[in-house]
Amino acid sequence: MRIATWNVNSVTARLPRVLDWLATAAPDVVCLQEIKCAADKFPADAVGDLGYDVAAHGNGRWNGVALLSKVGLDEVRRGLGDEPGFRADGSMLDVTEPRAVGATCGGIRVWSVYVPNGREVGHPHYGYKLRWLEALRATVVEELSDQRPLAVLGDFNIAPTDEDVWDIAAFTDSTHVTEPERAALASLREVGLVDVVPRPLKYDAPFTYWDYRALCFPKNRGMRIDLVYADKQFAGAVTDAYVDREARKGKGASDHAPVVVDLQV
Repeated sequence: MRIATWNVNSVTARLPRVLDWLATAAPDVVCLQEIKCAADKFPADAVGDLGYDVAAHGNGRWNGVALLSKVGLDEVRRGLGDEPGFRADGSMLDVTEPRAVGATCGGIRVWSVYVPNGREVGHPHYGYKLRWLEALRATVVEELSDQRPLAVLGDFNIAPTDEDVWDIAAFTDSTHVTEPERAALASLREVGLVDVVPRPLKYDAPFTYWDYRALCFPKNRGMRIDLVYADKQFAGAVTDAYVDREARKGKGASDHAPVVVDLQV
């Protein structure tokens, strides 16, 4: 089985590239993030022509996640348990953003997650990020009780170690590398998940994200923030994992590359 995760940075804007990649890479299950469309506007017919069923969770503005599967899409769950909301500037109410969707695909429990960015340390969105990660941990604990292979894949907006950014000195006092964020990742490992680290197709570090600005991609000034966190059953079945850096190339690409995991199940 082949399972992939990819922050596509708008599935509508990049649909031709997404369809080409699906046809070429041929994953059985795909976790998408930042689809930027309402669930009922997701291009289900287009991916359906390639054999995928779809479970989308989006509100048509920002964020949004989806699962595509050729091997079944059962027990779909949209959102986390006790998921916190965020109050945007000028709003009087908290809003629960569409950032997580889970389903059972071919006997494996799979979650696609888009962790809040955090914006900057001290910003309300940073606190929201940490609360959201607490809700993710609680959901993972619940899911692990089912004894099925489990993987949580997506854009975590956290680099697990200093080696997962191109230059840690460039991130002083920035989000994505702070101790509380990394502690939240550690808490996921403590409850029974492991970090499935992919191999890079080029260079030494398996970066998954490169800013559009300042020639970051050709200079390989990237970050590894698209992660695969899996239980021991899933991790023990992994035969290969890699960052498909080729998908980041060219005009109109997402600023993230897909991470692909092959399993022997």
